[in-house]
Amino acid sequence: MATDCTAETLASPKERQSFRRRLLAWFAKHKRDMPWRRTRDPYQIWLSEIMLQQTTVAMAGPKFTAFVAAFPTVHDLAAADEQQVLRMWEGLGYYRRARGLHAAAKVIVGEHDGQLPRDVKTLMALPGVGRYTAGAVASFAYDVSAPIVETNTQRVLARLTGYRHEVVGGAGQRHIWNAAESLLPITGAGEYNLALMELGALVCKPSDIRCDVCPVTAHCAAFAGGLQNEIPKLAAKVKVTAVREGTVVVRKSGRVLLRQRAKGERWEGMWDFPRFALDGEGPLFVRRELVDNVREQTGVDIEPGPLLTTIKHGVTRYRITLECYEARATGGRLKSTEESPVRWTPLAELGDLPLSVTARKIATLISKQA
Repeated sequence: MATDCTAETLASPKERQSFRRRLLAWFAKHKRDMPWRRTRDPYQIWLSEIMLQQTTVAMAGPKFTAFVAAFPTVHDLAAADEQQVLRMWEGLGYYRRARGLHAAAKVIVGEHDGQLPRDVKTLMALPGVGRYTAGAVASFAYDVSAPIVETNTQRVLARLTGYRHEVVGGAGQRHIWNAAESLLPITGAGEYNLALMELGALVCKPSDIRCDVCPVTAHCAAFAGGLQNEIPKLAAKVKVTAVREGTVVVRKSGRVLLRQRAKGERWEGMWDFPRFALDGEGPLFVRRELVDNVREQTGVDIEPGPLLTTIKHGVTRYRITLECYEARATGGRLKSTEESPVRWTPLAELGDLPLSVTARKIATLISKQA
């Protein structure tokens, strides 16, 4: 039955069937080979979906393979130490996903006998699992007829239905989810959902839209109206804030000073060199800040040395310039707490700890210099 969310070209069951047939025929010829598409193991499918949130396929591929090798089953993941999990997640960013994955694995083992649930509602009760991820696992692993909406399918569905408003708000999301549900087949939902995602990734892209090779232009309201470049309507761009920070490699007897990021901090649970905001301009003022902040965070007194490197990177809406300085320890007493442990670490052990992305770059640099 057609809904107010389907375009006229998709209003009847016959037209929706034609749309699905064209889409699936295209997918059979053009789908990409990915490691998580070679299995129906619910655990691996769930893992891949968590990894692919805010991470590219190119980045997720090798990390997925390594993660499955380290934790082959949900039982292995549940039994692992969180530091092991974070170390294997390192480089993917948004580490809350890893902690949620770990917490959910414990629930799956403790409450579901080590089996991922089949139904969307129960899946959504797991830590870190939202409506999209639940639908993806249910449809890909169990072929449950569950709709999914993520970045690619959201864009495709907005264009198919000619939706001219913002899709990120409440009304927009209701429209897109209703459209996704109305087009979903009763059987074969997993393959259909994958095909719709693939169409968005390869053809119905944000820009450089490839309508000339799209298999479903006959059913697309945006194509019919020449509105491909206007739909979906984009939300206002988030203002980028420039931030300047400092970090210090403090050395003592062949070891370096690390602190574990506390709860609520960026990169919670990861290890990092002492790091803080920098305000001062000029060597004299920066020197004072380095001394004071390292002492405050770690209890260690230092003699600052030269600038080791500068790293520019982005975190959400922040563009950070990180100045990394050398220093040697001159005294003080290590201030290590349960909430924020501090330790002297031999260079050889840096590879065993989960580090923030910038800390890993610094660790690699100083290890090469050793």
